Amino acid sequence: MSFASHQSQPDRYQELYTNFQWHVPEQLNIADVCCARWADTPSRIAIHYEDDEGKTATFTYSELHHQANRLAAVLQGLGVSKGDRVAIVLPQRPETAVAHIACYRLGAVAMPLSILFGPDALEYRLQNSEATVAVVDQAGLQNLLDTRANCPSLRHVIAVECATGDMLDWHRELAAAADSFDPVTTLATDPAVLIYTSGTTGAPKGALIPHSAIIGNLTGFVASQNWFPQEGDVFWSPADWAWTGGLMDALLPSLYFGMPILGYRGRFSAETAFHLLEKYGITNTFLFPTALKMMMKAVPAPRDRYTLKLRAIMSAGEAVGDAVFNWCETALGVPPNEMFGQTEMNYIVGNSIHQWPAKPGSMGRPYPGHRVAVIDDEGNLVKPGETGEVALNKTDIHGYPDPIFFIGYWKNPEATRNKYTGDWCRTGDLALVDEDGYLWYQGRADDMFKAAGYRIGPSEIENCLVKHAAVANVAVVPKPDAERGNIVKAFVVLTPDVVRGAEGDQRLIAELQAHVRGKLAPYEYPKEIEFIDALPMTTTGKVQRRVLRLLEQERAAKP
Repeated sequence: MSFASHQSQPDRYQELYTNFQWHVPEQLNIADVCCARWADTPSRIAIHYEDDEGKTATFTYSELHHQANRLAAVLQGLGVSKGDRVAIVLPQRPETAVAHIACYRLGAVAMPLSILFGPDALEYRLQNSEATVAVVDQAGLQNLLDTRANCPSLRHVIAVECATGDMLDWHRELAAAADSFDPVTTLATDPAVLIYTSGTTGAPKGALIPHSAIIGNLTGFVASQNWFPQEGDVFWSPADWAWTGGLMDALLPSLYFGMPILGYRGRFSAETAFHLLEKYGITNTFLFPTALKMMMKAVPAPRDRYTLKLRAIMSAGEAVGDAVFNWCETALGVPPNEMFGQTEMNYIVGNSIHQWPAKPGSMGRPYPGHRVAVIDDEGNLVKPGETGEVALNKTDIHGYPDPIFFIGYWKNPEATRNKYTGDWCRTGDLALVDEDGYLWYQGRADDMFKAAGYRIGPSEIENCLVKHAAVANVAVVPKPDAERGNIVKAFVVLTPDVVRGAEGDQRLIAELQAHVRGKLAPYEYPKEIEFIDALPMTTTGKVQRRVLRLLEQERAAKP
């Protein structure tokens, strides 16, 4: 099926977009709508679990509810109260969902942290958030141990199958706790989640997400998943549940609808992905373009080898591109729905292949309930075909407050103010809108970039590299890459005492890469390092990353 044949499908967009209205109750708690209301059906499955060693488990909504009650009681006994931050340093596993639901029932703020974070990345977030309790398993244990002494607010650590020293053992604590818990009443506008997002300059910022965001997410989720849920639907995504993509685009919306989601603890590979899709009868998924490219190259004709039940694929993080779009359509039988959003206001633009035609390469149209525009520096709408910044208005087309919005940046009111121009919240992403209302991505307005689906902020990587004795200055930019969209590249100015030489340069490059890999997340280390005599600077002394970014684009364009 080609793009032209999509055009012959019904286009219900205007009807859906114009008629949609938000209904958000004054009191709302994610734990109620994503767990408690489903717990009375004992057989209703919430989570299928598998790890890379072949261990499997099944968790019902009833089990999730009762374990969350027990953990909420434990946390309350440790002094956690409404508004307190609880760090969740866990991979995809049932205990991760339990920890989230427990925090919400307590009125606490869940702060998911990736197990990929090294000590420096963990330390900053734990210090800045003033988290009082952390939940961790073996995957994140050592890095947490390495940083705990520098985090005075962190009074308790609850360890899942890895308790050591003064840590509390998850199973022992839950076994001794009460099975019932009187939940704290929360407003829809109360904080529920704190997710740190990398910035262009300065340290990562903590985006405080309200309970209402689960409602604000739903139009995009339902549309991009081809009207989820339907009978027999099973969801899976390799997206880390510590990130917005895994938490708000996979785990929580699946639980909101009372449907099962697969949690897989292990490294992603194309073969593993197809194995899981077939074994668990996955119908709906969120796969980054990088993952789809890997699957396309590894198994060009998947339906010749696997029995698949896929009916919807959402993809985000970078452009899917014609080759992957066509492969999904022909080889999998499922055209992908591209989506665009960010932590601060997620799931705002995208496609829904059965409701309106997709244009391969386009970000799609604003999802119902979200008033999206492309604006100039003054906040004025630009004309179709002109490039501007993608922005979301505080209210929908009917004047009702959009529930998707974040509350603000944690302890950073200036950054929160700078996010807005009037009632428009800026995304920092450039796009043009065509005559049909489709948005086309044109790049970042700042120095942020995506690499293999991960949002990369140069500042944290540069700060890490500068701490190395051999580095005088550094600039991090994206280098175009056919597989990952971009890779992280660092232009490094060395200190005068460093002796240069081909063999020594290679050793130093490996040393600098290991230096970053050991302190930040693996996806943040520079896969390529180029030594340079001086960085391009403005007259006021600011690094011109744009010059280096254009240099890499020019190099990539050469045959």
